[in-house]
Amino acid sequence: LPTPHSPLPQIPGGQVPLDSAFYIERSSIENRCYNTITQPGGLIRIHSPRQMGKTSLMARILHQAREEGYRTVTLSFQLAGSNIFTNLDRFLQWFCASVGKSLGLPNRLVDYWDDIIGGNSSATDYFENYLLAEINSPVVLAIDEFDCLCQYQEIASDFLGLLRNWYEKAKYGNSLSDVWQKLRLVVVHSSTTNISQNINLSPFNIGLSIELPEFTPEEIQDLANRHGLNWDNDKVEKLMSLVGGYPYLVQKALYHIAHQDVTLEELMPKSASKGRVYGEHLHQQLLNLQLYPELLAALDRVVSSTTPVELNRIPALKLRSMGLVRLMGGNVVPSCDLYRQYFLNCHS
Repeated sequence: LPTPHSPLPQIPGGQVPLDSAFYIERSSIENRCYNTITQPGGLIRIHSPRQMGKTSLMARILHQAREEGYRTVTLSFQLAGSNIFTNLDRFLQWFCASVGKSLGLPNRLVDYWDDIIGGNSSATDYFENYLLAEINSPVVLAIDEFDCLCQYQEIASDFLGLLRNWYEKAKYGNSLSDVWQKLRLVVVHSSTTNISQNINLSPFNIGLSIELPEFTPEEIQDLANRHGLNWDNDKVEKLMSLVGGYPYLVQKALYHIAHQDVTLEELMPKSASKGRVYGEHLHQQLLNLQLYPELLAALDRVVSSTTPVELNRIPALKLRSMGLVRLMGGNVVPSCDLYRQYFLNCHS
């Protein structure tokens, strides 16, 4: 990776730059990903709640791939307009054209698309006989914001089946395997609750599965030191009592404390849910929940209880994908005291 040179704390949110001094490396995770991406036909699934560092890890995997001499393509489904998701053929044509453009190859969809054999077969033909055939090195395709596709269940299910088929083609050991072994996939998502649970058609039970953990006390202390804060264990524990080890919330606190916008003591314990440090983030979480009253009602049950709450599977997983709850076996608790305080106050 580039040598870190960022001397000043960076505004939290979004991808942590490759040369940032404020990226906490979890070497056991990074090394497994770097090793997997060098394997023929390798597939990595990075799945964690939002703002846990998935895109930052993805960027480092892609950087490592480029160091190996591979071609890399990053495709975010967030960039696709809603009209792209009107039917499977239109989506797959957008997908194929976007990958080709990133590889610097002209659009030749008209030569490969066959309405009779269907979109999945046409897309497979386009990759097999054109995109991968034209590139001499392995190609790492990273799909970010996969959740944007999940609301279009039929398209998502077919596309997941397609990715699984491509992964398996690399394992067949036939004359075409060499072509498909050049393709390496990285899929980044927060939730799969809207997708058909047919495990035989989904890539979500194959390849390397990475779930990013929360920061440990040692990692938070390390990050505080990088922010120029001389913290002892007591201060680390105080911050964790409010926000746990949730990376975005930890980094946001350290950024504002390092800039002397607020002290740790001023952040504790109940003012945090009202102040400028977390106010905008919390309000946005509330706005997101208000679009789904059943989720807001479920979260209200969780924050109002002093013991773990049993929720139906789908709302529990959706709340978890938003980072608002933690799963404990079959039950649910707030992911941190900050969220408990804020959403309790919303209904008080």
